Amino acid sequence: MHLRPAALLAPLAPLALLTALASPPLAAAELTIPPIAYYQRTLPNGLQVLSVEDHASPNVAVQVWYHVGSKDDPQGRSGFAHLFEHLMFKSTKHMHAEQFDRLTEDVGGANNASTGDDVTNYFEVVPSNHLQTLLWAEAERLSNLNVDEANFKSERAVVEEEYRQSVLANPYGKLFNAIDPHSYTVHPYKRPTIGSIEDLEAATLPDVIAFHQTFYRPDNATLIVAGDFDPKQLDAWVDQYFGWIPKPATPIPQVTAQEPKRKKNLRYTVTSETAPLPAVAITWLLPPASDTADSIPLQVAAALLSQGDSSRLYQSLVYRHQVAQQAGADADGRVGPGLFTAYAILASGHPPAEAEKLLHEEIIWLATQPIPAAELDKVKTQLLTGELKQRQTAQGLAFALGQAALIDGKPEHVNTDLAALQKVTEQDVHRVLQKYVTGARSVTIDYLPQATKGVAK
Repeated sequence: MHLRPAALLAPLAPLALLTALASPPLAAAELTIPPIAYYQRTLPNGLQVLSVEDHASPNVAVQVWYHVGSKDDPQGRSGFAHLFEHLMFKSTKHMHAEQFDRLTEDVGGANNASTGDDVTNYFEVVPSNHLQTLLWAEAERLSNLNVDEANFKSERAVVEEEYRQSVLANPYGKLFNAIDPHSYTVHPYKRPTIGSIEDLEAATLPDVIAFHQTFYRPDNATLIVAGDFDPKQLDAWVDQYFGWIPKPATPIPQVTAQEPKRKKNLRYTVTSETAPLPAVAITWLLPPASDTADSIPLQVAAALLSQGDSSRLYQSLVYRHQVAQQAGADADGRVGPGLFTAYAILASGHPPAEAEKLLHEEIIWLATQPIPAAELDKVKTQLLTGELKQRQTAQGLAFALGQAALIDGKPEHVNTDLAALQKVTEQDVHRVLQKYVTGARSVTIDYLPQATKGVAK
């Protein structure tokens, strides 16, 4: 439990108090982490290839990250990148629809994909003797995708149903879906990744074909292979299956919008027909994830506020004051300006303003008051452990490399960021919070059940 310094001493017996004062906690020792030995090359057609040879298990992960996300959705077509992610699992010139399931699941592997603000990634893991097949299949759907009216309409219906389930049916789905649209004024990050029913219905088959031709090209993609493979054989297969794909002559559209610095605090109200209790969310603009000198301490700050039941927001809002049933914070790093978000879902009988006040108090306290060494070390250890655990698998290695290369800006971040995490100090946490959060303008979203619309906050 996090307690204020004055309260910390009260429960201790005199002997325990003397012992605590005489024995300050030791700072956690910094780990020397062996670097990930990745190999990087670029094909003549512009395809970036990153690979990590690791024979710990007889498996291999194959991932293709396309440098296109919801920020690149056509105007009036929010959710388009996500829709296209679904279409990539349909048929190609030489594969039947859903054949990726057969090529992966039928041999004991798995496949999936995800769409974010900046990237769309497709990922598989299979026994390593199936690597050649997967490389062929990824090149095949890049170069020979079939986009027809039947596939388009069926997958659009699937995405619309996902919207209904994750946004409309989820009591707090509308709250989290409203954060980006209300937090950005100019940058296309304001378009939610999942889109809207109206925009999806407005999409047409020519829109899909144009999107594929514009963004799904070798010079806008990164192939990542990690696990059990022979490097020379990998290079030969990559050249064979990807090297022939032509690089289009047209330039790749780039987002040039610059989100302006907020000049004042803003407040919005969103209502819900399904939420049983109100909620509140507050956001602040952050620098791009590539600014690791600030983005890594911001991740530590968010973890101090919300990592587990001993975190500051849980202890304050849920345990001590009992005004919320859930509270959290997140430092969402992106290629462009990110968001620091703090939120609370209220307990019965408490208005959003009550949780909002406590959220601000806890953030200000963290930004200005001494942080116990044991608390800071614990959170950094939790973050470090999570990263190291992820890297124990071929799929996790590939994801870490993809995050470093495409979101953090350089593949070498996969080796430097963990050392930087261990070096984060109390002063670093204070500095970034004061610069981007307590010293900046916020957007607040009051989320109210429909029946309480108009009730004073």
